[in-house]
Amino acid sequence: METLKNTIEIPLVGMDSEHCAMLIDGGLSKLEGISKHRVDFNNNKAVIEFNSKKPEFSYIVKTVRDLGYDVESIKKTFPITGMTCASCAVSTESILKSLDGVISVASNFANASATVEFIPDLVTLSQMKIALQSIGYDMIIDEENAHDLKEKIHQNLYVELRNKTIWAVALSFPVVIIGMFFMEMPYANQIMMVLTTPVLFWFGRNFFINAYKQIKHFSANMDTLVALSTGIAYLFSAFNTFYPEFWHKRGLHAHVYFEAASVVIAFILLGKLLEEKAKSNTSSAIKKLIGLQPKTVTVIHEGGHEMEMPISKVHMSNILLVKPGDKIPVDGEVIEGVSFVDESMISGEPIPVEKRQGDKVFTGTLNQKGSFKIKALKVGSETVLAQIIKMVQEAQGSKAPVQKLVDKIAAIFVPVVIALSILSLMVWWIFGGDNGLTQGLLSMVTVLVIACPCALGLATPTAIMVGVGKGAEHGILIKDAESLELAKNVTAIILDKTGTITEGKPEVTDFIISDIISADQSKQILMAIESQSAHPLAEAVSKYLKKDNTIPIQLNSIENITGKGVKAIIDGQAYFVGNKALMNENNIQINSADSEKAAALQSEAKTVTFFSDSKQVLIVIAIADKVKVNSAKAIEHLQNQGIEVYMLTGDNTQTASAVAKQVGLINYKAEFLPAQKSEFIKELQAKGKVVAMVGDGINDSQALAQSDVSIAMGKGSDIAIDVAKMTIISSDLMLIPEAIKLSRLTVKTIRQNLFWAFIYNIIGIPIAAGLLYPFNGFILNPMIAGAAMALSSVSVVSNSLWLKLKTIN
Repeated sequence: METLKNTIEIPLVGMDSEHCAMLIDGGLSKLEGISKHRVDFNNNKAVIEFNSKKPEFSYIVKTVRDLGYDVESIKKTFPITGMTCASCAVSTESILKSLDGVISVASNFANASATVEFIPDLVTLSQMKIALQSIGYDMIIDEENAHDLKEKIHQNLYVELRNKTIWAVALSFPVVIIGMFFMEMPYANQIMMVLTTPVLFWFGRNFFINAYKQIKHFSANMDTLVALSTGIAYLFSAFNTFYPEFWHKRGLHAHVYFEAASVVIAFILLGKLLEEKAKSNTSSAIKKLIGLQPKTVTVIHEGGHEMEMPISKVHMSNILLVKPGDKIPVDGEVIEGVSFVDESMISGEPIPVEKRQGDKVFTGTLNQKGSFKIKALKVGSETVLAQIIKMVQEAQGSKAPVQKLVDKIAAIFVPVVIALSILSLMVWWIFGGDNGLTQGLLSMVTVLVIACPCALGLATPTAIMVGVGKGAEHGILIKDAESLELAKNVTAIILDKTGTITEGKPEVTDFIISDIISADQSKQILMAIESQSAHPLAEAVSKYLKKDNTIPIQLNSIENITGKGVKAIIDGQAYFVGNKALMNENNIQINSADSEKAAALQSEAKTVTFFSDSKQVLIVIAIADKVKVNSAKAIEHLQNQGIEVYMLTGDNTQTASAVAKQVGLINYKAEFLPAQKSEFIKELQAKGKVVAMVGDGINDSQALAQSDVSIAMGKGSDIAIDVAKMTIISSDLMLIPEAIKLSRLTVKTIRQNLFWAFIYNIIGIPIAAGLLYPFNGFILNPMIAGAAMALSSVSVVSNSLWLKLKTIN
């Protein structure tokens, strides 16, 4: 796309007319920094020319979206290398957001990744990569092999860091011995300087390189603090080594602090080594999920020739052989053979499922007995397992609301610490007496060392990573950190009936045909109508009629009536299938006998459906849907936690009452349309309730969208991953209280982490500045400060890992 300098063309979505173009054009005219603009309706784009102070690109996109239109963008998560602290995450976000075409960025230090929404026509991945490299970071843009590349880079960095740490500790050890016990030996300062130089400028060179790159962009991070503190200590000591007479002429001793500079680098490297080791454990859930997919697969070519090949070479429609003990390599359909497959990874059901010709199988599930051939239907990123992995990765990379506050603190933390260290130096210099400058420099170095924001940056994301991963291992897929944080505050839960409290597999139990019409004719008409619907009740009726080998007749038209049923026209005659409300609405007579039968069936928790012509009911059908084994237990758990539990259903009052009674529910609403569920949630929210909606993710989408925490109940092959913020894979209602408990434990861990991250700095910085010196003469040694800083990061990550050991069931 060719553009003029300071001019961009934004691809627009949703314009239907020139009027739309005028509305967007009017919105753009209100933004400062835009000198010219026009919206081209024919080419669906906005051409914007900037002056010298152009607005942030995200504001332009927000303006378009606020007007009800959209821009063509994509959102992807990329691994980022080189991040060492929370300030690094802020720096990467800033540099990426400065690029035209980047709409939003969320960098995660603990996860070493960035989720970027961008317009590919305006900015390329290479441009983002170059921008990050300019400030000392890098981006892995090879999407096909991103995980493997990230693992390889991480492994290489870990080995490099381990070697640097070993050498830094080995060289620092004699420096400390000389500095503490043999200061008066000949050439002590020179020997310490020789040993310290490689520690700082070779094994610790990345601190100085990264600090220089940050300064070039007028920013600072942890590397800045380390480079400043150790660099000042080294230069001061080097000066005193070569020019000791400068101090001697003033009657002072020429102190050196080579041991402090050297040990601080060694401790920080050791801390980062332990931190990297611990961080890799926080993403163990993703590794387990990825490990479910086999690396190779046996493909059967034409003629029956078998060939083993990498999974990445498999295409749709390939025929694959799955042997006993093999993991299913792709989502597919069985075309030959019979076996039993362990699908607990997806369905949560421990009992293996028999698979025959025509049955669907899913990636990562385990073939237990027998071998069969499957036809690949979904491969690569399209499989259910790949979607689960993607969802968990995105959730682990997302930010909880509390993280936004932490990010703001981290962004100003380093400049504030640098200011405090300079203030400390000045105070010591002015009021410290003869050794004021020396003590001031020491104090400055100690403040810079102990104030590292590493622990602050790790506090929230490591807890979120462990929490999301732990949820995935228990069959609770969490889409974003916000839901995980918010779930602990839930005070009211709305449960859908069918598929949530009940099995969602309704079966016809009673089929009562009147003598007004012939049985065969009524079944054929009914079959014709019900076979056109995907509603679970219609499927139950179709399944029942198929047993009688009923052949459907030709329909002329069919109309769905939301929440009530359907109306069909056959040979000019209208027929209805639905609930009592549908019958009443169309003035269809239900005789007293049918009414009594229906009431009796509904009292048994059966759903009654009527089939009628335009005048009277022809068939009364009772359909039962079993209550899940754990539903009553789960509801009791929730109620014992003080949470109000409601059941909202479109079913009739009698059936709803019977089901509610079975599961111990007092609060229920029957014959509710989807819009009414959403309104009911609004009413609860207006009373100050934090509402969670639990549904199947499709019929209840409006209510799910209205709720504070939306939870979809998965159904194996058709998991509603994209609908809700959380998905319960196994459909076991007991996972709802477990999800809430996981939320409470995760938030508790975040708070504990933030406490430890802040308490180190709140206590450490004043002591490092010399606050205790006037009272007891205590001055914190920079070496101890370095050790404390490393310990703070390790303690925060260890506390997050402790969450993995806690039970939620």
